[in-house]
Amino acid sequence: MADSVQKVLFVNSEIFPYLPESDIANIGRYLPQGIQELKKEIRSFMPRFGCINERKNQLHEVIRLSGMNVIIGDIDRPLIIKVASISAARIQVYFIDNEDYFRRKQTYCAEDGTFFADNSERTIFFARGVLETVKKLRWAPDVIHCQGWFSHLLPAYLKMAYKDDPIFAGSKVVVSLYSDTPETPFGPDFAEKAAFGGLGKDDLHFLEDPTGINLAKTAIQYADGVIIGSPNVDEEIVDYCRERELPVLPYSQKDLEDGSYVQAYSAFYDKI
Repeated sequence: MADSVQKVLFVNSEIFPYLPESDIANIGRYLPQGIQELKKEIRSFMPRFGCINERKNQLHEVIRLSGMNVIIGDIDRPLIIKVASISAARIQVYFIDNEDYFRRKQTYCAEDGTFFADNSERTIFFARGVLETVKKLRWAPDVIHCQGWFSHLLPAYLKMAYKDDPIFAGSKVVVSLYSDTPETPFGPDFAEKAAFGGLGKDDLHFLEDPTGINLAKTAIQYADGVIIGSPNVDEEIVDYCRERELPVLPYSQKDLEDGSYVQAYSAFYDKI
């Protein structure tokens, strides 16, 4: 980008301490704090999974942002926005919530390990819910950083369905890739249900075979840059990054351990 990035939107599958520590959850917790300490504005979003204790974490609904509906498969789904603060980091986290999609006590799989049959709809709801909420906030991000497979539809929506919205006119998308790619395929009508506005079924051609790898490829297809967030990302996904000739920030265990990844990520934002 020509000028230094000033506003970064983080769209996370997981954030610690709301979910247990993991590569994604830890980055989701500490990267926004680090970027904010570099004097940039940040906003951070994640799903309000049912295992998150609202009382303990002091979540509360933001009435002025709630009340919209997201239509998926001809059914209106109410969008509820909640917020909580990580006081030690002086940051707020916005939560995308819906009674049907996010009240169950598990994240992606049932107690017996079965992949939820409606996970495709949940990712659609999450991606569109984030973008609609940012529009209501009237906050125009320079970079949108998507982390975790649950966020992988957002780049397609941004570049196709929201491309004419002035809030997102200057937004670039960075996708961080991890080893969290689902092994169980999504429902066969994923592409059809995800189509919305300027995003047609043909724009989601990878999802005709709705695997986790093809969902990641869809994210990369519409990304402006890619960060390799863990050492064991599926090679087919990495190969597609090379095929697209996108800017790629390679994985660095040292940077993650000593915290210098924050500066590296910030420089990468400016680069794209």
